[in-house]
Amino acid sequence: MNTPTAIRGIHHITAIASDPQANVDFYAGLLGLRLVKKTVNFDDPTAYHLYYGDAIGSPGSIVTFFTWPGAVDRGRVGSGQTTRVSLSASPASLGFWRERLGVQGVLMAATTRFGEDVLTFFDPDGIPVEIVAVATDERRGWDGAGIPVAHALRGLHTAELTVRRARATETLIAGEMGYRLVRRDGKRVRFEIGKGGSGTYIDVIEDPSGAEGEGGVGTIHHIAWRVRDDNDQAAARQILMNAGLLVSDVRDRNYFHSIYYRERGGILFEIATDNPGFSVDEPAASLGSALKLPAMFERARSQIEAMLPPLQPARAADSRAAVTRS
Repeated sequence: MNTPTAIRGIHHITAIASDPQANVDFYAGLLGLRLVKKTVNFDDPTAYHLYYGDAIGSPGSIVTFFTWPGAVDRGRVGSGQTTRVSLSASPASLGFWRERLGVQGVLMAATTRFGEDVLTFFDPDGIPVEIVAVATDERRGWDGAGIPVAHALRGLHTAELTVRRARATETLIAGEMGYRLVRRDGKRVRFEIGKGGSGTYIDVIEDPSGAEGEGGVGTIHHIAWRVRDDNDQAAARQILMNAGLLVSDVRDRNYFHSIYYRERGGILFEIATDNPGFSVDEPAASLGSALKLPAMFERARSQIEAMLPPLQPARAADSRAAVTRS
């Protein structure tokens, strides 16, 4: 078998939202993530691409959204998708989050998974979100939104992948991608990589009878795994191609370089580099404050700005648009 890739864990998750203002109010205002980049979809400059994360948008903290205001066709969360945004927080902070979310009318459910307490809810577009209590996560969350650092969300915890048949997906994850099996619990199987722990987990859920996922508003578009640099990415690309996977060429996303492939359960995967990072086109102190465009769109800036809906700073703890489903 090929030498495993140099994947280091989760880089980011990208989902599809409808109203960009409601998205900012929820993720930056209510959940307290930092809006680290306000740009556009590189394939559709009429749509925002919003990035949230910790103070500098560290790999593993990033949640991003394409926004499609007025979209008629909504997606459906199901098999063949990444099915949840999973975020880490300290165990002592769950009470804080129950109160903060509850005051804003967000319905929640509590559960325990692999010995960790979990708080589940939905974002304004119906995407499943969870906060997982993690004692050993040393990452520091963003406290610039008025949330005490002791309670701040630290970054992504688990990549939850749902497929109809798990064998081929698990074989790829434990083979060419280099992960190791941690434990099984019914139809859920957990893998980790490197030192393990929060930000390195993949949970594969086999659901042969569940609905097939359909892409669109309210779903996660893809998940990205992190590698150190272009050399590690090139090596990973060759390993995956040798395994018979169709892998894209390298795409320059300004803040990282990316390749894409679909695993055999149908989920779109990306491998993204840790560098150059989000301060490549604006100072770290002012991340997310101005609309940043790739060079190919700069000549059309005035037209693009006229097409994009106005976007105001996050309204703190304003989740009035949040869906209230359990």
